Amino acid sequence: MASSSSSIDEEGIEKKEPTPLEKHVMFFDINKDGVIYPWETYKGFRKIGSGVLLSTIASIFINIGLSGKTRPGKWPSPLFPIEVKNIKFAKHGSDSNIYDTEGRFCPEKFEELFKKHGRTNSNALTGAELDELLKANKQPKDFAGHIAAKSEWKILYLLCKDEHGLLPKETVRSVYDGSLFEQMATEKQSKKHRGKSSS
Repeated sequence: MASSSSSIDEEGIEKKEPTPLEKHVMFFDINKDGVIYPWETYKGFRKIGSGVLLSTIASIFINIGLSGKTRPGKWPSPLFPIEVKNIKFAKHGSDSNIYDTEGRFCPEKFEELFKKHGRTNSNALTGAELDELLKANKQPKDFAGHIAAKSEWKILYLLCKDEHGLLPKETVRSVYDGSLFEQMATEKQSKKHRGKSSS
């Protein structure tokens, strides 16, 4: 199990390294102030190639669903902000437990997922295998957790499956270590530039 590390800044104050779960959501913190508003979630989804409709629905669904959980003890806000430092409190049920309760990446759980469900190809998941995974993880009477898990995996599959309809293992790993969204945004930007230069 990976542990979070820390460093000392110039003023001698200990700075805690963000956990993989925090890194996972920090991409959507457009202005890097530690708080993610719905319009930032929307911009983040657009940056990775999502259409206007999906980006709009995702930003509403995600911020309404996670805001209260990441703001314990605070009054609800009509702006539905998500506090990055408290994202571990927003872990939902019916998931794969690849993040532990502190938001750290659990490599053994990740490998277990592919050993159990990656039957067609040990380094990828098909659409049918993804459905089986979601069904296996579904907890009794956990409708909200199941819908959240299903939405996350289905969006990932939609955006990242290859030409053979496979969701690569390394792509899924990069979701959990927090690097995928930056990669996708960079690729989309470079394609945009190539398109302009060739026209």
